[in-house]
This record gives sequence, C-alpha cells and structure tokens, in this order.
Amino acid sequence: MRSWLAAWAACLRGGDVLVLIAALGVCVASALSLWQGGRPDKAVIKAGGRTFAEVALSAPALIEVPGPLGTTRIEIQPGRARVASDPGPRQYCVRQGWLSTAGAVAICAPNQVSLALSGRRADYDSLAY
Repeated sequence: MRSWLAAWAACLRGGDVLVLIAALGVCVASALSLWQGGRPDKAVIKAGGRTFAEVALSAPALIEVPGPLGTTRIEIQPGRARVASDPGPRQYCVRQGWLSTAGAVAICAPNQVSLALSGRRADYDSLAY
C-alpha cells in the first residue's frame, strides 16, 4: 500500500494540493451552512389524519390528543415540542425526544397522532431525509 500511496503523492503538484484543499473547504462550508434547520414557529398536531391543533411554540403547554388506543400527551416548551406519552406498544414517537427544528416530525402510527414543527425554512422533509 505504501508504494501505491507514494506513487500517487509523487504525481501531485502544488496547484493540485490547493485545489483539493479548496474543494474540501467548500464541502465543509456548504454542509455547515445548508444542513441546519430553521427555527420553528408552531407545532401542528394531527389526529386521525385531520388537524387537531396548531400551537405556537412561545409558551409552555400540555395538550392531550384522543386517539383509537387512548390519549397521547404532547408537551410544548418555548422553541421545542415532544410526545410526552403515548399508549402505542413500541413508543417510537416518545423515544424521539424533543423536536426543535422546523420540519421535524414525530408519528405515533398506532394511535394515529402526529406532531410536526413548522417554520419559515425547514431543514428537510420526509422525502429528503
């Protein structure tokens, strides 16, 4: 392996190294600037496919959402929200913890309840993720 690496390094010139460093810098800078979500404005809570509530993320709140299996509790704090408890068997939506970026979603499929944060600029959507 050393001979291959040494042969490859011998082919590089000063300009090649500068182009590689510049390309790496552009990749790191674009990843840092483009892969950060916007700040969420509100939480959209759906039950059974219909909008149950739209809540601003400016004040604390505890919302109880009825579903076929029981009640799902959603906790709102300034700038973030989470599914605090759910009667579903696997608790995937509860384990997601606090959602704090626009576009983040927690889905409690067995109880047909979802929590989504919306804002001006979403980090990603379900197709890009």
